[in-house]
Amino acid sequence: MSANSTNIPSASSALGNSVPKTSAHSNSFPPKEKKKKESIIDLNRYINKNVRVKFGGGREVSGILKGCDQFLNMVLDNTVEYLRDPDDPFKLTGETRQLELVVCKGPSVELVFPADGMEPIANPFVQPTE
Repeated sequence: MSANSTNIPSASSALGNSVPKTSAHSNSFPPKEKKKKESIIDLNRYINKNVRVKFGGGREVSGILKGCDQFLNMVLDNTVEYLRDPDDPFKLTGETRQLELVVCKGPSVELVFPADGMEPIANPFVQPTE
């Protein structure tokens, strides 16, 4: 008779420390639902309107907003770039160049505003006071 065929109780069962077998994925908590992030910036109201965009590094363009997403990726048409001074990259010279259709990558966008002017909006972070 081999040692494997004998019925010897394990140490944990002999001591009364039986641990129920559960799978690693079973959990008593329900799965959490991920909340969909909503952007506080609604650029859709500026579709087909002239906007001006400032990028990291000092570049500035203006054009007609044709499309955008929640990451601030934008498509501009009839785009004009405002050229910078070679000695001071944050100073505009007044010269421009025509770029036509441009795709703006969202992470590089620092500021977007209507080219016609700005309008005041309510601060979405202010808590109402009673």
